Amino acid sequence: MSKYTMISPEVPNVPWQDKPANLVGAPIWRYDENPIIGRNPLEGVARIFNSAVMPYGDEFIGVFRGEQTNGIPYIYLGHSKDGINWTFETEKIPFVDEEGNSFMPKYAYDPRLVKVEDAYYIIWCQDFYGASIGIAKTTDFKTFVRLENPFIPFNRNAVLFPRKINGNYVMLSRPSDSGHTPFGDIFLSESPDLVYWGKHRHVMGRNDKWWQSLKIGGGAAPIETSEGWLLFYHGVTGTCNGYVYSIGGAILDIDNPSKVKYRCENFLLTPEEWYEERGFVPNVCFPCATIHDSKTGKIALYYGAADSYVGLAFTNLDEIIDYIKDHSVVTEEDTEIGIR
Repeated sequence: MSKYTMISPEVPNVPWQDKPANLVGAPIWRYDENPIIGRNPLEGVARIFNSAVMPYGDEFIGVFRGEQTNGIPYIYLGHSKDGINWTFETEKIPFVDEEGNSFMPKYAYDPRLVKVEDAYYIIWCQDFYGASIGIAKTTDFKTFVRLENPFIPFNRNAVLFPRKINGNYVMLSRPSDSGHTPFGDIFLSESPDLVYWGKHRHVMGRNDKWWQSLKIGGGAAPIETSEGWLLFYHGVTGTCNGYVYSIGGAILDIDNPSKVKYRCENFLLTPEEWYEERGFVPNVCFPCATIHDSKTGKIALYYGAADSYVGLAFTNLDEIIDYIKDHSVVTEEDTEIGIR
């Protein structure tokens, strides 16, 4: 019997592969046929990575960072029957304004995809006189209406919570700059209408653990559980040969998610396989989405690998929560409400 509960719909066809008998470390394991998306996936796109997927009907849908052969990233729509084998629409997603006029960003990358109530929201990084956040809404994955930019520059790594909290939409983000930010903490903001954002709170920051000593950022949309919001995020360290991106885990308070209940001091996944260590940007594991089944507790975690591929890993609710709790180290800065 499960120790913890997921508060989310059942997904009986969640992608899955059983845990290997020789697994060492955190209870998260890679799909043994990774990467699930390789290079040159469609005409004019050299690489797909850092992308987000979710259930849609009896199948799956996703928004994918497609790095075009001219070097400009855009977001493409993808479809899958099993969450592993994907086909992509050949044209980038056609964003429009509220009057239906074309309203395309100059570029768009690292999308997240979250359903809140009856609508689906795509959140991405774009140019708004500097690195900033874009957001669009769809109900049918045919019409994609861009909403007001939530924040002024500079900001990245934004993701919505999958339901309102205390009546407001809630978004995680990572204040940034337009370069490779030498800093980075995760913050939280609230909005009653997805237009006006406030009640900004600090959630957690980089720390003295080597794998997240330079900066951190939100990853997959938080999963609501009986223990709190389960968050997979990325942590970055600097080495003499460049940055290394790893995947970490934390559990946030269910009613006040600026408060961190548990934060795993160990990484959950770090670059070790060829497709994570070798690519356009080496040594990157960058989490962007999960597909999870509330009945079985199975979690499929999608992550970008080396800015060149999409990888898939698996865990289950009981084991990952226990591991995060058993290896948790939190500070006063983590556990406070985040307002000074």
